[in-house]
Amino acid sequence: MNKIKCECGHVNPEGTVLCEACGKPVEENQHIDGNDKRKLLNMRYDGSARRSQTYNKSIVDKTWNFFSSVKIGVWLIVLALVASAIGTIFPQEQYIPANAVSRDPAVFYEARYGMLGQIYYQLGFHNLYGSWWYMLLIALIGISLIICSIDRFVPLYKALKMQKPKRHATFIKRQRLFSETDQVTVSEKSKLFSGLRKQRYKVHEENGHVLAEKGRFSRWGPYVNHIGLIIVLIAALLRFTPFMYLDEYVWVREGEQTVIPGTEGEYYIKNKQFILETYDKDDERFREAIAQEGEVAKNYQTNAVIYKETGESVAGADPKLEKVKEEEIRMNHPLKFDGYTLYQAGYQQNEFKSMTFKVHRKEDPDEKALGSFTIDLTEPKDEYKLDSGFRVVVSQYYPDYELDDAEPASKTNYPRNPAFVFSVHPPGGNEEPEMSFVGIGKNVDATDENDYKLGIQDFETRYASGLTVRRDHTLPLFIIGAAIFMIGVIQGMYWHHRRIWLHPNGEGMMIAGHTNKNWFGLKKDIEQIISDTNVNMVDDQQELE
Repeated sequence: MNKIKCECGHVNPEGTVLCEACGKPVEENQHIDGNDKRKLLNMRYDGSARRSQTYNKSIVDKTWNFFSSVKIGVWLIVLALVASAIGTIFPQEQYIPANAVSRDPAVFYEARYGMLGQIYYQLGFHNLYGSWWYMLLIALIGISLIICSIDRFVPLYKALKMQKPKRHATFIKRQRLFSETDQVTVSEKSKLFSGLRKQRYKVHEENGHVLAEKGRFSRWGPYVNHIGLIIVLIAALLRFTPFMYLDEYVWVREGEQTVIPGTEGEYYIKNKQFILETYDKDDERFREAIAQEGEVAKNYQTNAVIYKETGESVAGADPKLEKVKEEEIRMNHPLKFDGYTLYQAGYQQNEFKSMTFKVHRKEDPDEKALGSFTIDLTEPKDEYKLDSGFRVVVSQYYPDYELDDAEPASKTNYPRNPAFVFSVHPPGGNEEPEMSFVGIGKNVDATDENDYKLGIQDFETRYASGLTVRRDHTLPLFIIGAAIFMIGVIQGMYWHHRRIWLHPNGEGMMIAGHTNKNWFGLKKDIEQIISDTNVNMVDDQQELE
């Protein structure tokens, strides 16, 4: 690393614009910001050497210089904002409505939004905030913030820490606020010192040269901002780890007990009862709205019980459960337990629980039952044996039947529109089995040669409650990061780093001033300090130009 020696004897690192000791512009520096004698000094980072403007040889140097650029950081933020904005055009995958045609994103986006929805899904915007490229973009923003901060903070800190009261005359004359007085008495100098202290400046003196300073801590405001933003970005990245953040959806039918997703089988939930309350259609306040929209939910809630598995789990055996909590889950009134939160997010009315079918002769006008059987739609059996000797085999089961390109299929795994393909074996086993397709409003004899027919005799329905399961350990990090960011904003906005130099010049004195913002305030300070003296008021040399 090359060193540059100033005429004052101080050896400066390569890339230094203003001598670290006396402030004189370094003639041999590779940046000419401070060398044009017709211009004011460039006081950015006090002329200290920055790594990004000194080295550009190795791949490490080039990488460092790339990420230390403010323009690169701004472009990364713009890209993240644009991507985030596109991600809000349609709902993200986890926010697909519970009552949608299908919660499968491959089906939902095209069915709901057409060609635009299909493109949105194929480009991966349906799961934007969990995509690898979005996480990479957030990580690059974090890297840019860290490198930008280090590249500027370290040299600035060193420059401000080692600054001396005695500065070169060129440094004083080329400050923005400057004045020169030919004759200053000892009494007036004493008044200047007293005035500086009254204005709460911290005064440093060296052989009659004075540096008065206050508000230096405000210079660190932007770097405090960066620390807050980095913490927020770390929190955002941690949301992609299951331990720190969980967002799942679970359907729980009335009377059903199921594992809470994301808890690794440790917690169970039981839906004791689902309650749906609707607005009264006879109420004049809601009559018109109900006439337009139909039944409108006033409140829907799940009376739930949370259980925790205790002891060791044995394959094939029912888990031993211990009751943790029993509570009502309503809209905006979630259930919280052991770091998890359950929100009431949706419901499904009249979901089929079981269906009872009867077998009768096809030509029997009275449809007298020759036998009947009941199918539990949650766990249907493969075969049912009737007391009359009939045997019915379930060849195909479609919980939520639809025709997809003329082929039978199921939109979801939930029994909302159940349909079956049955194989009916008459008693004795001598006759060939007969095939039938049976569903809601459907009873098809494919060959039109069957002797027996299946019909729906009865059915039982129930409510299904849709619950969102969340766990968020990143929220405290977001709060801490946001608080630190606001501290940095206040630190840099409401305080200003002000410096005043008094430079003896024979029997006279030169005064110079510099601040990072609010030059009018600094001029008012100097005006107060030199009052009751004959010292000339400083001129704003930028305005004079």
